[in-house]
Amino acid sequence: MPLGARPGPSPQLRELRQTVRRLLALDDDTAVVVRQLTCAEPGCPPLETIIAVLPMNGRARRWTLHTTTEQITEDDLRAALLAPPHEGA
Repeated sequence: MPLGARPGPSPQLRELRQTVRRLLALDDDTAVVVRQLTCAEPGCPPLETIIAVLPMNGRARRWTLHTTTEQITEDDLRAALLAPPHEGA
């Protein structure tokens, strides 16, 4: 890979974004961001997945799943998205 080139999103992240978009019936103008981050809080698993929905108009929403992106199933995602999001992600 050339210097400065960034790899594309992993197939897992792309699939998670598409599933979030489908489950929430989002339009094409709404951005969906999925990131796997290290959690430094006491008692938190070492990795967590953050899902942010950023509409062109309206408030951003964010959900945190305390697991890796590879372990998230569609049922996990559906259950998380039914919970109230963190506003203003």
